[in-house]
Amino acid sequence: MCSYDLKCNLPVEIKQHSKYYLIMSYSFEYIDIILLAMIAGFIFLRLRGILGKKTGYEDDISSSFSHDLPIKKSEKIIDAKNFDDKEKAEFLKGAKVAYETIITKFASGDLKDIKYLLDKKVFEQFEEAIKDRKSKNLSSETTFIGINSADIKEHLQNKNMLEVTVNFVSEIISCVRDKDKTVVSGNPEKVKKVIDTWKFSRDIKSKSPNWQLIDTQV
Repeated sequence: MCSYDLKCNLPVEIKQHSKYYLIMSYSFEYIDIILLAMIAGFIFLRLRGILGKKTGYEDDISSSFSHDLPIKKSEKIIDAKNFDDKEKAEFLKGAKVAYETIITKFASGDLKDIKYLLDKKVFEQFEEAIKDRKSKNLSSETTFIGINSADIKEHLQNKNMLEVTVNFVSEIISCVRDKDKTVVSGNPEKVKKVIDTWKFSRDIKSKSPNWQLIDTQV
């Protein structure tokens, strides 16, 4: 049986322990808040670091070929005289992506997404070739391996049009099948080297930054 003194001290000890746990509880709450703030700050910095960097995949086609980027009023007019190494490098970056995009879209028979990249005459030629292919129940299969090289052959001024001719060397797997899926041309298992010379043009007086493919048989 507990003594009187023990009975008297027990409530005091409980109060002291309760006060101690209450202080510790508040301390842990403050520590939790600080830790959560630190974690939130770390996540914010990480996201800012990731989203603030270009990965190289933001634009399918560089600004030289883009059809929806805003035009800066201060942007200088690029013509044959000031089409320097910097402008050529920027142009080739877009030309290589355009080349791959046009080839793969043409093979799939879908010209809708690349119409803005094609001169009216070239678009009609492509459209006619696709219709002819479909009328014969033929299907094209193309796997684009990559571009070995892309070099500017020449550039010249044709009135207000800046025209640039590019030599492309690429590797592609392609074949054409009939309605029975029999290969009638090409080889679906062989990589072949393809050499193309394409000509692009741009109206230097236009507010549009677009380059268009005007010839594939230069």
